Amino acid sequence: MCPEESRARKNMLRCMLCANAPCDDACGKGVKPARQLRSVWFENERFAASRLPPGNPCAECAAPCETACLRREEVPIKAILSSLAEEVRPRSDISVPKDENALRTEICGVPLENPFLLSSSVVASNYDMCSRAFEAGWAGAAFKTICSFDIHEASPRLSAVHDASGGIVGFKNIEQLSEHSVAENMEIFQKLKKKYPAKFILASIMGRNDEEWEELARTCEENGADAVELNFSCPNMMEEGLGSDIGQAPSLVEHFTAAARRGAKIPVLAKLTPNVAFMSPAAEAAKRGGADGISAINTIKSIMGVDPYTYVSSPAVQGQSAVGGYSGAAVKPIALRFIAEMGKNPNLSRLHISGIGGIETWKDALEFMLLGAGSVQITTAVMQYGYRIIDDLKGGLNFYLHERGIENIGNIIGRGLAFISNTTDSLARDTVTYPRFWLERCIGCGRCEISCSDGGHQAIHMNENRRPVLNPMKCVGCHLCVLVCPCDAICSSGKWISKEKIKN
Repeated sequence: MCPEESRARKNMLRCMLCANAPCDDACGKGVKPARQLRSVWFENERFAASRLPPGNPCAECAAPCETACLRREEVPIKAILSSLAEEVRPRSDISVPKDENALRTEICGVPLENPFLLSSSVVASNYDMCSRAFEAGWAGAAFKTICSFDIHEASPRLSAVHDASGGIVGFKNIEQLSEHSVAENMEIFQKLKKKYPAKFILASIMGRNDEEWEELARTCEENGADAVELNFSCPNMMEEGLGSDIGQAPSLVEHFTAAARRGAKIPVLAKLTPNVAFMSPAAEAAKRGGADGISAINTIKSIMGVDPYTYVSSPAVQGQSAVGGYSGAAVKPIALRFIAEMGKNPNLSRLHISGIGGIETWKDALEFMLLGAGSVQITTAVMQYGYRIIDDLKGGLNFYLHERGIENIGNIIGRGLAFISNTTDSLARDTVTYPRFWLERCIGCGRCEISCSDGGHQAIHMNENRRPVLNPMKCVGCHLCVLVCPCDAICSSGKWISKEKIKN
């Protein structure tokens, strides 16, 4: 992200991404501020800029959108939109693509109009929800896990970790499976397939024995499912021997995959748990059992929010809590690590990988695809922002593909795997790349000096004009200063210098 785009996004921190946003109603220029602001929020600045009317329609405007804003002018809407028009759009090489053909892909031979699916959870738990998602543009849904046993949920069942601005970076849930009966869920499948024959229905299932796994797979196929997903990963089950208990035992993964495979001819995907050191043993076991693909990751077992006065962690249910599943943006690096592990495993080369874990923006989705995922599934971002995020997921990825001259999304799957090693042993260790200071952007806060002094190598000091000065003999090129600068005034020089040359 360039500095202009980064600053535009930081200016969005006070925006609430309103439903039926008042700023839209107040705009008389046809700009649709809410839509553009949402694109900025989801790191889709160039796509947003390309959609603006010619010139800068906000230049001479009195900004009634800011007056109408529920934050009472705390969001600099005019400045953000002007920045898109004057700074971001001139760097865009293409206009808005005319179609989304480049996004077309498939799961195990079944066509998808785009790679974006709802993951198995509350966001895909009834007909109305899936219908609205399909109408919005989602290619399909992994329906909330179907089972033959009674489910009784706790209340409350969600908690969250917030960043300094108040935004949510991680969710914890203690949610389990679908509370609808198998028959009720099959009715939903039939209705969805009748109205949306081109949408992909991934039937998530969980059984307690061979017979249930086999029968559920067969029943889902008979009622319109395009594929089944075996839930070997839910961390919240009340009974032992279910969910992630299976996913942690490759022998059980193979056994129950084979049971489900006996029941269905449609593709079978095994959804694996991240609560393991390595995922490949379970993935290879799923393949031996007859799986056509892998979904990963599910939520990570977690505890959060211990109340200092009651001593109970969150969510508290009548004074008690439990280990639950952690999801959201914070888990993305862990998810990517597992996706890359499987993507680099030659024994899994023929399996489809459906990536899950912390995906909010098209860039997040792209990272999963570059490491081997052929499709992606999303829940937590939908819980926060709604099905509408599909506009920017599709728009941003489609814009990127056209900008790069990539005709089909399949051409980028796994492109990043060659640049990842399982250890740091292969990395160059005889060069340094120094930070570069953009003094015209620096406001003299001194954050770089503090971090370098107390958490780095004492290579930065502020001069009499409150501007940073680098001591190259002490700098090791760790780039801590780049990360902590609140003004995007420091970046990498991009030049590697021999450590031997520095010494001399």
